[in-house]
Amino acid sequence: MNNCNAHLRLVAEAVKRGIWEAGGLPLEFPVISLGEVFMRPTTMMYRNLKAMDVEESIRSNPIDGVVLLTGCDKTTPASLMGAASADLPTILIPGGPMLKGYHKNVPIGSGTDVWKFEDMRRLGKMTDEEFTEIESCLSRSFGHCMVMGTASTMTSIAEALGITLPGAANIPAVDSRRYAQAQESGKRIVAMVKEDLRLSQIVTHKAMENAITINMAIGGSTNAVIHLMAIAGRLGIDISLEDFDRISKNTPLIVDVKPSGQYMMEDMFYAGGIPAVIKQIEHLLHTDVITVTGKTLKVAYENAEVYNSNIIRPVTNPLYNEGGTVILKGNLATNGAVIKQTAASPHLLNHRGKALVFENRDDMLQRINSPDLDVTPDSILVMKNCGPVGGARYA
Repeated sequence: MNNCNAHLRLVAEAVKRGIWEAGGLPLEFPVISLGEVFMRPTTMMYRNLKAMDVEESIRSNPIDGVVLLTGCDKTTPASLMGAASADLPTILIPGGPMLKGYHKNVPIGSGTDVWKFEDMRRLGKMTDEEFTEIESCLSRSFGHCMVMGTASTMTSIAEALGITLPGAANIPAVDSRRYAQAQESGKRIVAMVKEDLRLSQIVTHKAMENAITINMAIGGSTNAVIHLMAIAGRLGIDISLEDFDRISKNTPLIVDVKPSGQYMMEDMFYAGGIPAVIKQIEHLLHTDVITVTGKTLKVAYENAEVYNSNIIRPVTNPLYNEGGTVILKGNLATNGAVIKQTAASPHLLNHRGKALVFENRDDMLQRINSPDLDVTPDSILVMKNCGPVGGARYA
């Protein structure tokens, strides 16, 4: 039921080939798959359950090393959380983004574009038939979202942490290179077991700062803050909201991908992917950290290149002078709040308007389309008790 991860059976076969080739014995174990499209009220409710599933499956079985197959939003952080607690030699293989959608020869992506079309339908500017036609054009393959949402962000961050092979994060799900790299990952995990190169030796405080820096440079999801802090907590690494804000102020946004930009993840991969991003902001990273290759970040990515500087820009011509995510504090969020400033409409960054308050998500869903709702063009919609469900679209 999870389109993002529907092809991982084939990826697993490629991993097995690599393990056999290196003289190891591959054994599969399944864990809960968290699919954003169908699970209610939100997969965030089950992230920690999946982390427990991963941790106990590793801990309770005679396993020497672990290959994590992930893709959809919460599957990557949950898998890393569980594996971090078990702390064996570990390598992660992202499932990769789906192909970008096209409608009337215009590229469309999940997330922002879908919400825009939904609002147009609600306003009567698009018919149900037109909306259905767009649906049929949007998801053209298996794989996770093709924009810089949580899925693409967390797989990119996994590479920034050094827990994937170089270039693994952004290969499209249907690209044969995905399976070639899975096989190489299978070979590498056998070597990591022999070297006793464990996850905790790779995901260090310096690696965490690298991940935060990459998140800012790519315009990553606000959810990355929650997930990175959870992964760090499993390893006893102390990071705070202030670290995100400090790094954001010193890191330019250089990746032109939706929702902060105009291109898709497929385009980012062709432009050089995370290796190219690492190369562009190398001076901002701790390049002496070890990756799953057994080499330092500097050595592992020394041959990376940018193939399209319109999509992955030089730091001298950024999309935005600061990072994609910024931390806010105020009377509505005394402990801090997270906003993707590069995806926000500029006129909303300094705004005064009437607050329309909803008690919770259910109250909002029941009343949001009511013709009697006292709403004006400058209204601000506020959800009081959104809990783990969130309300970023409306708050």
